[in-house]
Amino acid sequence: MARTHEQYELKAEDRKSLESILRSPKAAQSTVSRAKVILFTADGKTAEEVAVALGTTPRAVYRWRKRFKDHGLEGLHDRPRSGQPKKLSEKVVKEVLRLSVECIPREATHWSVRLMAKAAGITTWQVRQIWDAADLKPHRLKTFKISYDPQFADKVIDVVGLYMNPPDNAVVLAVDEKTQIQALDRTQPMLPMKPGQIERRTHDYKRHGTTSLYAAFDVLTGEVIGRVTKRHRAKEFLYFLRQIDRSVPKELDLHVILDNSSTHKTAEVNKWLAEHPRFILHFNPTSASWLNAVEGWFAQLERRAIHRGVFTSVKELRDEIQRFNKVHNAHSAKPFKWTQKRQCHH
Repeated sequence: MARTHEQYELKAEDRKSLESILRSPKAAQSTVSRAKVILFTADGKTAEEVAVALGTTPRAVYRWRKRFKDHGLEGLHDRPRSGQPKKLSEKVVKEVLRLSVECIPREATHWSVRLMAKAAGITTWQVRQIWDAADLKPHRLKTFKISYDPQFADKVIDVVGLYMNPPDNAVVLAVDEKTQIQALDRTQPMLPMKPGQIERRTHDYKRHGTTSLYAAFDVLTGEVIGRVTKRHRAKEFLYFLRQIDRSVPKELDLHVILDNSSTHKTAEVNKWLAEHPRFILHFNPTSASWLNAVEGWFAQLERRAIHRGVFTSVKELRDEIQRFNKVHNAHSAKPFKWTQKRQCHH
């Protein structure tokens, strides 16, 4: 049996309140829809017409009409749900935190949300809440390396001092080698990027040989003196020192920051340095490559020119490295600023 059309006569204050709900950006969409049910009904629409206009059912329209008739504006809001979500006791929270930092699950090397929920007898949602509050991330892992150099502090002060207060009438160069750079070619052509699809390449590759790169990063300008070599020996390092000597005006001293590689300390290298006293070497502490400013430039080279490059020969790789170096010096070079946070070593 069809229901009779129900006429609504809204009080002026009720209409004003309902219309304010429609204008409020903070009102829930469900509440806005229910307010429209009452307003449309008051404007003379049938339940079927309201249902079509709002994309709902006549049954829902009748329900909200009755709720408004019985309870007014309060009737348009959701009723309180029976019961409250289960609250975790302090004891359970402490036990989850203890398991997280002191124990290892039998099934794995680290905790997952599901493993912890199973072990603690709680939900995965509750595990996430506890871990988020304590900033625990068992799925994350970082590596670190401690330098045991007995002169660690003195060397750090020396090198960082050059970064922060370079001497007058001198050039400060951060020097290092990037060895065994591979010329890799893909077994199939790259598939280009297009809307909705990232660039793709085969996971397998062909090796066409390797090359090495010596680089001297000028801390004051950000420019790089580079030398690509076939091998990595004291002989190549000495050639690179001579290239630096030719590239930098003779009236300037050269403060060179470098690591403790044996190729930097051979008798031949020491003899040459003795004959060129403007070269002043500053050695990084052992296991402290993060201290050398040129490492940041190496990371740019790898990310922007090598990692996604396709090289069918070592020559192509050498040409690309030299091209990147040239473009960097012309357009991207900028002074180096020391921003490394202080690290504690005991």
